[in-house]
Amino acid sequence: MYFVREIKLIKRHLFRRWESEKLLRAAYRETYGRELNYENPRTFSEKLFHRMISIDWAGDTEFTERTDKYLVRDYVRKKIGEKYLVKLIWHGTDPRRIPFETLPDRYVIKTNHGSGGHLLVTGPVDRPAVVKHFSELLKENYYWREREYQYYKIEPRIMIEELIDDGVHLGPLDFRFWCFHGVTELVQVTNHPNSFIAFYDAQWGKLNLSHRIGCFQETETAKPANLSEMLSVAETLARDFDFVRVDLYNARGQIYFGELTFTPKAGIFHFEPEEWDKILGAKWRLSV
Repeated sequence: MYFVREIKLIKRHLFRRWESEKLLRAAYRETYGRELNYENPRTFSEKLFHRMISIDWAGDTEFTERTDKYLVRDYVRKKIGEKYLVKLIWHGTDPRRIPFETLPDRYVIKTNHGSGGHLLVTGPVDRPAVVKHFSELLKENYYWREREYQYYKIEPRIMIEELIDDGVHLGPLDFRFWCFHGVTELVQVTNHPNSFIAFYDAQWGKLNLSHRIGCFQETETAKPANLSEMLSVAETLARDFDFVRVDLYNARGQIYFGELTFTPKAGIFHFEPEEWDKILGAKWRLSV
């Protein structure tokens, strides 16, 4: 049985590119109700799926390193400086070695190689449950969920960071800068449980826009006093890419880097109104 499993695993990796392209084209067709225009993509969604398929075939070390939440810290440090990084308390590959005795009262435990599954700790913690949870997360290669290549070769790691407190209920608020060729076109704001999503332009004009059904609310987020600095940080980090979403936190005037997102929601969403798919597609000049 072990030999059979190994053969299946080898075949899965060997033929993954063909399988992934087939699955990604099917995902596009199911989401948007039409075939993917891969040869001449025009909308944002078409260009996003074009990116996913093309980097899966060609490989992309840079996307992998910038998606890795541990390795990307070096990139951020070189581009904008240490002060924008959340304090890293501990990191390692074995959850049994987490130094619970020396950790502060409040912190965040997460992995570097996927999305979700993190744990906010603000008091006593069930240590065996934490070890079990993160042991399972470390076993997963996040690539196989939606075939986002940038996750394929990330070496899994646990990270424990300082907990950011911005004083907002269900915070910290996540400010997501959609940048095209180093220019911010949208700023998405959401809270920790993603119970609301709001979009603004770079001048903080509220937009009638959503990309999750039922998430558009008449929720107003005050314009950050340091918005110009946030824009500068996001656009500096985005300068090397034709499109990237730069996620930042803003805690009582201090800006912190969150992550770089190259394929938001793996393309499985709809802009509402739909015209935004064309508007943002026109902003994105594909480099591949």
